Amino acid sequence: MKLQSFRFRIALSSAVLASIALIGFGVVSWWLIYDAKVKRLDAEIETQLLHATRPRSPEWDAYTDSLPLLLGMNGETTVALFVTQIDGNLIYKSSQWPDGLDANSLWRSLPLPPPNPGRIDFELQPPPPPNPLDPPPPDRNLFPPPESRPPPDRPPPRDRPPPPQAIKAKLATQHTSTAIWRIGAINSRNTQAAIAVNLQAIDLEMTSIGNIFLISIPIALLLVAGGAWLISRSILYPIGRLTMAISNVTVQGLDRRVPLGSTDIEFVELIFVFNQMLERLERSFQQASRFSGDAAHELKTPLAILQGEIERALHQVESGSQVQQTLSNLLDEVRRLSEITRKLLLLSLADAGRMGLHLVEVNVSALLSEIAEDMELLAPHLDVQMAIAPNLFIQGDRDLLVQVLQNLVGNAIKYNLPKGWLRLQAECQEKRVIVKIVNSSQDISLSERDRIFERFHRGDSNQIQKIAGSGLGLSLAREIARAHGGDIQLEAAILGQTAFILSLPVGDRY
Repeated sequence: MKLQSFRFRIALSSAVLASIALIGFGVVSWWLIYDAKVKRLDAEIETQLLHATRPRSPEWDAYTDSLPLLLGMNGETTVALFVTQIDGNLIYKSSQWPDGLDANSLWRSLPLPPPNPGRIDFELQPPPPPNPLDPPPPDRNLFPPPESRPPPDRPPPRDRPPPPQAIKAKLATQHTSTAIWRIGAINSRNTQAAIAVNLQAIDLEMTSIGNIFLISIPIALLLVAGGAWLISRSILYPIGRLTMAISNVTVQGLDRRVPLGSTDIEFVELIFVFNQMLERLERSFQQASRFSGDAAHELKTPLAILQGEIERALHQVESGSQVQQTLSNLLDEVRRLSEITRKLLLLSLADAGRMGLHLVEVNVSALLSEIAEDMELLAPHLDVQMAIAPNLFIQGDRDLLVQVLQNLVGNAIKYNLPKGWLRLQAECQEKRVIVKIVNSSQDISLSERDRIFERFHRGDSNQIQKIAGSGLGLSLAREIARAHGGDIQLEAAILGQTAFILSLPVGDRY
C-alpha cells in the first residue's frame, strides 16, 4: 500500500486553491486593465474626432503627427486619420491608413446629424382674421404705469433655444493582415472623420503585465506551499505528541498520559480517548501480570511436592521396570513444568518492574569459559571457536546472567546443523561488554525473525517443533538483559547462520 503524507496533502491542497485564486485574479486583473486602457483610448479618440470635424487649415499632416501624444500614447504608436465630406469627397487621408480598414461601414451605421444642430428657425405667419362673433378685445393701455414696467436691468423674458444635439461616435476593433486597430468614426453636418490607432503599444504593455503575472504567480504559489508546509507542522503538533506517547507505551510506561495543556479543541476528544485506552490497557495488563505471577507462585509448592513424591517413588520401585520408566518420564515433565513456572514468575516480575537483582561484580569472561567447557560435553560434534577478551567485568546478578548465557548457548546447540559450528566472541566496546554467539543453522524467515522474542513462540517448522522447549527462553533472557541496562538483538540475516548479540554496561572498574 502506497503511503501518503498528510502534510504534503495540506500543502498541495493549499497550493491548488491558491493557484486557482491567483490565476483567476490574474486573468480578471489582466482583462480589467486591458479594458480600462481601451476605454481611456476610446474617450481620447472621441475627443479628437470632434476636433477633426471642425473646419481647419490644410495642415492635416501636422495634426496627424501630433495625434499619438494627444491620445495619450507613446510617440511610436501608429495613428491614422481619414476625413471626407458628407457627400463622400475626400478631404484628407493619412499615409499610415491601412488598406484593410473599413471606415465607410462605421459611417453608414451612424445617424445623420440635423441640418443646423443647436439652432431653431422661427417662421413668421400673419395673424388670423377677426371673427365678428367674438367679443371685442378689452382696451389695452399702450403705456402701462411705471410700477408695472419691468426693471431696466432685467431683459424681457424670451424663450431659450434648446441645447444642440450631441454628435455620437462609433468605435470598433478591426483586424488587418499585420496588426489590430481600434477605429472610431463620426458624422458631422458637413464632414465625416475616422481615426485608427494601432493597438500594438497596448498589446506590448499587456504582454509585459502578463509576463509579470507568469513570474509572480509561481513564486507566490511556492511561498503559499512552503507556508502551508510550515503551518501544517504546528497544526499536526498534537498528533506528534500522540505519536510520541504511543511510542513510549511499553510495559513500564502504561501509566503515562498525554497532558491536554493548551491543545486545540479539535484534538481534545482524541487525546481524551487515547488516555482512556491507556488506562484500560494498564488495568488489563496489571490484572494479567498479577494473575501470571500469582499462578506461577501458587504452582511452585504443589510442583515441588509432586517432584519429591515422584523421586521417592522411583527409589522404591524395581529397577528397570515399566513403572520406573513411567515415573522417570513423569519426573521429566514435572521438572519441565517447574522450569516454565519459574520463568513465568520471573517474567511477571519483569513486567511489573519488580525483578530483584542481587548486584555483584561478575567476570563475563570467566562465565563464558565455564560454559565453553560444558559445551565440549554437551555438543562434542560441533566445531567450537572462541574469541573471548580477558577480564570483562560488569555489575549484575550472577545467577540471572548465567541463565541468559546458558539459554543463548543452549539455543545455538539445539538449533545447529548436524555437523555445524559455533563461535563465541566477547569484547568491550564503548563502555559496554558485547557478547556475540554465532552458530550454523537453517535460514530464518523474515516473519519468524520478527516474532523470535515473543513468548511461547517456537516457529512453525516440523524440525523446530520436535526440539524440546517452551518458547520462553529468549523472551526471559532479553528481559533479564534489559533489567541490567542491556539488551539482546538478533543480527541481520546472513545465509546459513544465526547470531545473537548481548550487550551489557561495564562495571565500575572501567
